[in-house]
Amino acid sequence: MLILGIESATTRVGCAIGGHEGVLASAHSSRGRRHAEALAPQIKFIAEQAGISLREIGAVAVDVGPGLYTGLRVGVTTALSVATTLRVPMIGVTSLDLLAFPAALTDRKIVAAIDARRAEVFHASYRRVPGGVQRISEPAITRPGDLVAAIEADGEPALVVGDAAVAHADLFGSAHGVEVADESFAHPSAGSLVALAHARALREEFVRPDEIEPLYLRRPDAEAKWDTEAGA
Repeated sequence: MLILGIESATTRVGCAIGGHEGVLASAHSSRGRRHAEALAPQIKFIAEQAGISLREIGAVAVDVGPGLYTGLRVGVTTALSVATTLRVPMIGVTSLDLLAFPAALTDRKIVAAIDARRAEVFHASYRRVPGGVQRISEPAITRPGDLVAAIEADGEPALVVGDAAVAHADLFGSAHGVEVADESFAHPSAGSLVALAHARALREEFVRPDEIEPLYLRRPDAEAKWDTEAGA
């Protein structure tokens, strides 16, 4: 089965096509908040590079967050549209799972952290298991300093991955037992999305398009700003 993966939870947007042979083609770009402009051409490009028609796609996988609201909405909406048009099932994977997956070779606990703006981070923790990683805490949102304090209190050596790790490298790096991953681990990968989705597809863990639920964890910035101004 061929899977189209769409990832857009951070400042980078990307997509990939793959299956049992691995990733056939992928594309990523970082153009600020212009995800909507980049995604459709990317999907067309990777289909051409893979030498397939989108009609050959058997499932659509999508990053369901948490992440930046606008980018996440663009990715989920696009994935829903493609899946509905092709009449194929979907697979949702969290952005934090996608961040942790490439770091599976470390012996440390993995902490995936995404910059949530407003001086906050989305995060979850993982351990290495045969064939990948296992999430050991639910996705949550907190301040970077509080996350550092929690990691130190746990006392276990940790590897922090994600764009929040890069943005707050000095803070995380100063914590005892904490290693900060480099920028190659800063963003979720559409290739990782296809790999994780393929494993779920083999287990037939599909959902209908109307069952996909984005994991926002908080309201959009615009709504929070409106409430603040209204209260003032």
